[in-house]
Order: sequence, then C-alpha cells, then structure tokens
Amino acid sequence: MARVKTLILRAPGTNCNVETAFAFEQAGSETAMAHVNELIRHEKKLSDYQILSIPGGFSYGDDIAAGKVQANEMRLRLGDDLQRFIEKGGLVIGICNGFQVLAKTGILPRFAPDGSQLMTLTNNDSGKFECRWVHLKVNPKSPCIFTKGIERMYVPVAHGEGKVVADPATLRKLNVVVTYTDAQGNDNVGYPENPNGAMNGIAGICDDSGRIFALMPHPERHIRFTQHPQWTRLSKPPQHGDGFKVFTNAVEWVKAL
Repeated sequence: MARVKTLILRAPGTNCNVETAFAFEQAGSETAMAHVNELIRHEKKLSDYQILSIPGGFSYGDDIAAGKVQANEMRLRLGDDLQRFIEKGGLVIGICNGFQVLAKTGILPRFAPDGSQLMTLTNNDSGKFECRWVHLKVNPKSPCIFTKGIERMYVPVAHGEGKVVADPATLRKLNVVVTYTDAQGNDNVGYPENPNGAMNGIAGICDDSGRIFALMPHPERHIRFTQHPQWTRLSKPPQHGDGFKVFTNAVEWVKAL
C-alpha cells in the first residue's frame, strides 16, 4: 500500500491552504505546505509527493487577473517539474483560485499549439464577489478520479472571477466534471444557482486521464456534515459532508497503486 503524500502549494494571498490540508489529512494523506518560491529554489521537491493541491484564495492579490501571477511563476519557473509530475502519474486538484491558476498555466485545459489560452475564468456576471452555497451535478461519464461515486454535491463558492468562458469549439472538447444546478438537479439554471454565469453551467473540468481536476466551488469547506448551513435541521445527518469523498477518492486511488 502506497504511503500517500500531498503537497499544498501556496503563494502570497493563498488563504484556503489550512482547510485543504485538513481535508486531505482526514482522508488519510500526509500533507506538507510549500510556498511556490520553495519549489523554485528546490528547497522542496514536487517529485516527493503523489498529489499536488493548489488551494483557493487570492494569490498575489489577483493582480492583473485572478491567478495570473502565480500561473506565470509556475509556467515559467516550474514548468518542467510540473510536466514531469504529471507524466509520472501525479494527481492535481485546483480549487477556486487553483482553477484559475491551472487554466492560466496551460495545464487545464492545455494551451493551443500556438501558446494561446483556450479557456479562462472571468468576472462574475453579477459584477460582485459571490459567496453562497451551490448545488452541483457530477457528470457520470467523466473520467475524473476525484468524483468517482459522487452524483451530486452541495458546497460553497467564494469568488469574483469564476465564469468559465471559451469559444464553442473549446467548450465541446472540455471534459466537464461538475455543473451548477438547482436544488432538484435541473441544468441550465440562471443566477443565483449558477453564481457566475459560467457557460454551460460549468463548475469544474478535468483532463483526459481524469488525474487533473479543477473546480470553482470549495469541497474542502464541506467535509463534515456540521458544516452544512442547515445541519441542525437534517433529519438523517450523513457521516461526512458532500465534499469529503473528493479527497478520499484521491487518497484511495494513490493507495491502490
């Protein structure tokens, strides 16, 4: 059985690293946190871990655009290390700001052959920061390792730039993992169920292998049922919160290697 080790990558302005580390620890993984500069200076090695998590927050104050500065640092100064990590079968999850970073790094989705970015996350249609709970439906045909066995989730969002935007050809090619729905699971919902106006209601995507997953909502903020906003009214409280299986799926997958 593999010993599971997760690296939580942070930068100035990251603020969800502790919750993300806790979620992975509760799922059975050892965790370590590393500032992006520690990897650049080779004080810590990405190759020592099987899972890389890029948590939420406002890296570098979201200057220029959300996640852009951290994405440039990772692409230009850690690109080879990241590519080797992915090629060797590592798991990657980007949550909220982490999704923005992965998109602007060209990891998910990959840049076009000419180096242009095919998809981005831009300002919410509401024109304001959205902090609310949302319903998600998991695509049963998705290869995503992190969402195996999950049908629906109820988790919070907290972002100002979460709208998935891409041209029609790119949208058709995306491996959509989770979409925003209403409480009954209906698609094609408007605001506030779709909190940012994302095209096709997209809340999260993965790569073809299912090993790289990025989503705007925060599964690490609902790993205990007591984190549910109405937990005292639940007639049959579940053992865990809806987001917990995202982390146990990753850990169990590594253990099975």
